[in-house]
Amino acid sequence: MAVSIGVVSVIVTLSAILTYFLAKILRVFHLISKFAGPPALPIVGNAHLLKQDAREFFKQIVGWTEEFQSQGVFRFWLGPIPLIVICKADSTEVVMGSSKHIKKGYVYRFLHPWLGLGLLTSTGQKWFHRRKLLTPTFHFSILQNFMDVFNEQSVILTKKIEKFADQSEPFNIFPEIAYCVLDIICDTAMGKSINAQGESDNEYVRAVISMCDLVQERMKKPWFWPDLLYDNLESGKKHANHLRILHDMTTKIIKERLQEPPRVLDGSDEDVVAGKRRRIAFLDLLLQMHREDSSFTLEDIREEVDTFMFEGHDTTAAAASWTILMLGRHPEVQTRLHEELDEVFGDSDRPITADDLQKLQYLNCVLKETLRLCPSVPMIGRDLEEDCVIDGKVVPSGTLVVLGIYALHRDPEQFPDPEKFDPDRFLLENSTKRHPYSYVPFSAGPRNCIGQKFALMEDKIIIANLMRKYSVQAIQSFEETNPLGELIMRPRDGIYVKLSRRK
Repeated sequence: MAVSIGVVSVIVTLSAILTYFLAKILRVFHLISKFAGPPALPIVGNAHLLKQDAREFFKQIVGWTEEFQSQGVFRFWLGPIPLIVICKADSTEVVMGSSKHIKKGYVYRFLHPWLGLGLLTSTGQKWFHRRKLLTPTFHFSILQNFMDVFNEQSVILTKKIEKFADQSEPFNIFPEIAYCVLDIICDTAMGKSINAQGESDNEYVRAVISMCDLVQERMKKPWFWPDLLYDNLESGKKHANHLRILHDMTTKIIKERLQEPPRVLDGSDEDVVAGKRRRIAFLDLLLQMHREDSSFTLEDIREEVDTFMFEGHDTTAAAASWTILMLGRHPEVQTRLHEELDEVFGDSDRPITADDLQKLQYLNCVLKETLRLCPSVPMIGRDLEEDCVIDGKVVPSGTLVVLGIYALHRDPEQFPDPEKFDPDRFLLENSTKRHPYSYVPFSAGPRNCIGQKFALMEDKIIIANLMRKYSVQAIQSFEETNPLGELIMRPRDGIYVKLSRRK
């Protein structure tokens, strides 16, 4: 009799669990089905429709966002996993503006081996605490300490590409800008010069570039997702090797810096041997935090330095490169920018100051309009941990919400004639009435990019120093570069320009 009661109890318990999960699945299916979207099949959903080629996949996503632009939101089934894609400002605000919906999408976990649970990848209380802790490190007074690096490395870039000036053949400027940005980010993050512009075959340089490619490859190939399989593939073995190189470098520099006397954080102390002011790096600020609070560990420091290396490399290089393309495609815009630069600098080659950047208002508009059409991060994923209401419909917890920044920035209600490159959109009188969540190249709300002022300052100085010396002519349209809308939007086929010295 006792055995029978036990069996019945097990059956009842299993039935209750099964009923709970079945009800949950049916609820999700019922709620998600209220949203329009491409036709789906049982079990596989829309996964069978996905293009494997990276360029074709991006064009496919763009096509769907255009098809459902009027609704501003559509659903998509990745097998049994529901996705809601948003491309309207009102709905974007619901997610981005919330302090509850801050968990990054599932695919961000493939950054964990490199970045750990730093500011980009963490969530919940750890993220809130880390964000509060790190925000002061991006204060304007701190950023001014990096101006020398921005100027020096961008001037090296202008000299390096001088060999291409006044030649009949175009050249690919994208990798040249990427190496410049990598030098900047290593110097400002770690206080370490790696001379990527002079030695692009450097082991660490190769590891950073290749790791970014490997992570993006894994994100778009679900069969690469299981660790047990991936670790035994050729890509997984490359990943492990690059990871070792990256972590060894960061750990080595942290240990070396710990052996040195703490640097004065206003940069006023001098290197007695070199006879010049010591530069302050992001690492110095983190080490100061560690000295003041030992709960902020050396492992935490490595996470944030690696995060800064990742977030500040491809994104900034892409923004500067797309800006050069846009200037090369629109000579009337380039002429206006040259006039502004000449007004501020004349024919001098002096370094750019923070005061100069305040005067370069048209450059600011040019960069903003480039980031509208070519956002460095074209899509952001958030995993909902509780229900929310989008477009009057309930989106259940567990749904992956994709914030389609590329499509959002092309909403004709917010940006008339959206494909036209028009920097005047960002003049003060033309932008004040725009929805605050219609333009979010650095995300928005509580999880906006902590380094956006750093990135904008860096890109402005790179572009300004290039355009003070040269005129550019692009030989491709934006489409002809074959942009890839992955984690970072980059040109598959480079950005080819003709360069002319300015008289």
